[in-house]
Amino acid sequence: MIVLKAPQEQLLAALQAVAGIVERRHTLPILANVLLRKDGPTIEFTTSDLEIQVRTRAELGGDAGSFATTVGARKLIDILRSLPGDQTVSLSSNQSKLTLQGGKSRFTLQTLPADDFPLVNESADFGPAFSVPQATLKGLINQVHFAMAVHDIRYYLNGILFVAEGRALTLVATDGHRLALAQATLDGEIPKQEVILPRKTVLELQRLLRDEDTPIEMRFANNQAKFQFSGMEFVTKLVEGKFPDYNRVIPKNHKNAVTLGRAPLLASLQRAAILTSEKFKGVRLNVEPGVLRIASSNAEQEEAKEELEIDYGGDAIEIGFNVTYLIDALANIDAEMVKVELQDANASALITVPERAGFKYVVMPMRI
Repeated sequence: MIVLKAPQEQLLAALQAVAGIVERRHTLPILANVLLRKDGPTIEFTTSDLEIQVRTRAELGGDAGSFATTVGARKLIDILRSLPGDQTVSLSSNQSKLTLQGGKSRFTLQTLPADDFPLVNESADFGPAFSVPQATLKGLINQVHFAMAVHDIRYYLNGILFVAEGRALTLVATDGHRLALAQATLDGEIPKQEVILPRKTVLELQRLLRDEDTPIEMRFANNQAKFQFSGMEFVTKLVEGKFPDYNRVIPKNHKNAVTLGRAPLLASLQRAAILTSEKFKGVRLNVEPGVLRIASSNAEQEEAKEELEIDYGGDAIEIGFNVTYLIDALANIDAEMVKVELQDANASALITVPERAGFKYVVMPMRI
């Protein structure tokens, strides 16, 4: 049976959309495969890692009738990538094997039964659906993702908190040393829903979302989240646990504030970072009326000094930070100006964007 016959780029695009979550090495060999389920001209591609399931559909021709099997996702993609983009390829089944043909190239691949593929049991208690443009959600994730923890024993920090309440969607990420918050407005009112998406889910969404106004529909349950966009269906387990109260962490009423250009500040910090030591990424900031001084040094007694002219008339403050935390935030903000609010050497700094009320970044100081 000819399962499909289509241009190489069409088949490759459908496979690449779902293959991001596939691990090359897995305790269950079938999880390295993609589930192909054909019904007439439409083929459904499904992948899973037991925590996340991604599905997309494409019309790719082939014989009439129904058919289902699983085949190695990465192998299939690697073969397709090596073939010319404008070439028509066909996939035909013969007993327990699939044959991929393109031009004079022919590849025979081993399959595993479709019935053995472990599909995610979808939750029965999803809350009300709501949607935002894909570009909006992608922008929110881009503004906070860098503050997620990596392999933290407080597992609830290894992800992003999504809070949908009223007309607002808020995303929060923290690793205990810094916190990033971004907010967007929803079209309608929805009751409060709060979930923590795992790190892998966040990075996969970031890869799949497009910079366009087509909507992404979201639904949250107690143990699952479901996203539908661009012909894709994405179901993921959630991180269990109680996320810290982020409102308590965000400083209120800092009395010293300076607004300055994001790009010059980022460039100065990147230069100063060159002479910080590998383990100790500290930089010292001196804020005085009219001038911001940035200094760093390392164990070899090398030092870097930077100066920026600023419009500031507040207290003189000397404060230390992990330079990586500042660079991460500034590199992921797409605004011309940023506002830095300070209290003293021991209080967290608050970085905001003057024309964007929904973004807040809090970074704890470090002793230098």
